[in-house]
Amino acid sequence: MTATGTPPPPPSSKPEDDPDLSNRYAVIPNQTLPFTTHRKKGTSIRSWLLLDSTAHTFRLEAGKHSIMRRTGLPGRDLRILDPLLSYPSTVLGRERAIVINLEHIKAIITAQEVLLLNSKDPSVTPFVDELQRRILLHYQANQSKEGAIDDTNCIIRTTSQNLLPKISQLQSLSEEGRGEEKQGLETQEGTKTLPFEFVALEACLEAACGCLESETRTLEQEAHPALDRLTSKISTLNLERVRQIKSRLVAITGRVQK
Repeated sequence: MTATGTPPPPPSSKPEDDPDLSNRYAVIPNQTLPFTTHRKKGTSIRSWLLLDSTAHTFRLEAGKHSIMRRTGLPGRDLRILDPLLSYPSTVLGRERAIVINLEHIKAIITAQEVLLLNSKDPSVTPFVDELQRRILLHYQANQSKEGAIDDTNCIIRTTSQNLLPKISQLQSLSEEGRGEEKQGLETQEGTKTLPFEFVALEACLEAACGCLESETRTLEQEAHPALDRLTSKISTLNLERVRQIKSRLVAITGRVQK
């Protein structure tokens, strides 16, 4: 108490002197605050149509990383198939897969399967049917080759019933006749079939060329009457029709040159 009877003021305290305040405002190193946490963006899932080597089709829902693991392709190659990006017509050959971007066809071909990206497009439906037909023929051709001839010992191994008469004939023939029969059999069974990926690639190339050929034929059918009308009567309407046909012709030429 002072002489006037007024109590002395309490001693001033700084925040750093108060242990409770120090703990309250303490900063912990390497601490991540809740509001600074960023959510990882999800990988877009796309619908693929899968055709295997037996011509069976499956619907596959997969993201980019899943397709990369399945085909062994890097991410930059898959960008070619992105419908949101504009890429010219491209055929990329990689170690385990072939990337196809031709007109309306966007596909990945491996040694055992074909992955189509835009299979629900009505313009792609005829190509899917043709590709499935060719793969089925390829599978049947491989299945029919059940006999093999050993060039050294002239031993025929087969599971097909239609070659059993050949075996009995070879067993009864002499050494010279056996060689002639072997040569004739190789001529019948020696036709080679293309690998699976080449069969699929051939179908893609023919479909793209067929699309361009169809557009060119349609344009030609429209061009001759338009030129005849312009020759007989020069007018703004006839000139505009010819100009539009020329623009379409230039566009098709550019797509072919790519």
